[in-house]
Amino acid sequence: MNIFILKLILAPLIIGTASLAGRRWGPAVSGWLVGLPLTTGPVVFFVAVSHSTPFAASTVLGVLSGGISLVAFCISYSRLSAHFRWPISISGSLAVFGTITTLMQNFIQPLWIIFPMLLAAILAGFWLMPKETELVTIDVKPGRWDLPARILIGSSFIVGLTAIAPFIGPRLTGLISTIPLYTAILAVFAQRLHGPAGANSVLRGLLLGLFGFAGFFLVLALSLERTGITTAFMLAIATTIAIQSLSFLVLRHYNFKIRRSL
Repeated sequence: MNIFILKLILAPLIIGTASLAGRRWGPAVSGWLVGLPLTTGPVVFFVAVSHSTPFAASTVLGVLSGGISLVAFCISYSRLSAHFRWPISISGSLAVFGTITTLMQNFIQPLWIIFPMLLAAILAGFWLMPKETELVTIDVKPGRWDLPARILIGSSFIVGLTAIAPFIGPRLTGLISTIPLYTAILAVFAQRLHGPAGANSVLRGLLLGLFGFAGFFLVLALSLERTGITTAFMLAIATTIAIQSLSFLVLRHYNFKIRRSL
C-alpha cells in the first residue's frame, strides 16, 4: 500500500477513536488517552518506513526530549488557568512549550540521560500541579464540527510533518511531533466546560499517560536499529499496553475520588 494512503487511513482512525473515547469517559480519560503516542508514534513509524532506521532512531530521541516540553506545557497551563481565562492560558503555555523545545533542540544528550530526565519531569509535573478542586459545569457543548476538525488537524499534522522530516532533520522532527495539538483542544474545552478543575483533570490524565509514552519510545530507541521496524513497534506497543493497564488503575482511583467530591 502507498505510504501516503496508509497515513490517510491510519491517522484519522487513531485520532477519531481516541476523541470519542475521551468524550465518553470524561476529561481525565481524554487526557490519559492523548498521553499515548497517538501522533508521535505514527510520525516515527512513517519516518522509519520512508527513510532509514538510524534516522528514525534519532527522531525517537527528539520525541523523548519533546516530552519534557509537553510536561512544561501541562504545568504552565494548569497554573495560568487558575487565574486567567482560556485564551491567556493557552497562549502562555504554548509559549512555554516553544521556549523549552528551542532549548532542547540544542541540548543533545544520549538516551541514558534523556530518559531519566523525562521521568523526573513527569514526576515533577504531578508535584507542581495545583491541588484538586471540585468540577463545575458550564453549559457548553461540542459542536458538530468538533470531531471532524480534530481528525483533520491531526491527520494533516502527521502527513505534513513526515513530509518535511528530511528537510528539518530527525531531532527537530521528533521535538515538533510532541506539539500538544489534542491536549490544547481538550484543555481549552475542559476549562470552558468545567472551569480550571476540568483543565487540570485533562492535564493530570495526560501526565499519567506519559509513562506509557516514555516506555513506548524507550523500547523503540533500544530496539529499532537492532530488530527492525516491525518487531520494534510490536515490542513498543506491548510495553505501552502493559504500562497503561497499570496507570489506568490509578486513573480509575482518581476518577472515583473526583466523583465522591461532587
